Amino acid sequence: MPRYVALLRGINVGGNTMLKMSDLKLCLERAGLENVVTYINSGNVGLDHAGSEAEVIELIERAIETDLGRVIPVMVRSRAAVENVIAANPFEGEFESHKEMHVLFLKTELAEDKAEQLTYAAQPPERYSIMGREVYCHLPMGVADSLLGRSFVEKKLKVEVTGRNWRTVQKLAVL
Repeated sequence: MPRYVALLRGINVGGNTMLKMSDLKLCLERAGLENVVTYINSGNVGLDHAGSEAEVIELIERAIETDLGRVIPVMVRSRAAVENVIAANPFEGEFESHKEMHVLFLKTELAEDKAEQLTYAAQPPERYSIMGREVYCHLPMGVADSLLGRSFVEKKLKVEVTGRNWRTVQKLAVL
């Protein structure tokens, strides 16, 4: 059975959309997902399901809305896709700490014009590399003053996205 990683957007960040991981785990198990395991308190879930990625997204979003009364965007990747994200990091060896490196997981690929907007708006020394449905973010000065910290991707580009720091991305591969 395929192994997936589900990434819930905006869970338990800044006091918004508070959700206990134990409640989320039970909700997903009741929805028919198997071997459900959560990682830290920010909406990272490993699970097994025979369906496609799109079916898993629909199942999770519907279950959360029905059981927990929340509408939460969910991004899903197969375990192999997460391993590929790690292997393809264009900034590997160029960052000192996991705090400098982030990956944005998008629901759909960025349109070319939106990708150009992101690349154009980047302020050195921050760098972005777009590969499929992921945006690699090297932020040597930290998140707060970066495009990521100012919610540029969601507000200006209007795409559904959730971000994880590099340490979390590496943990996702073993969930």
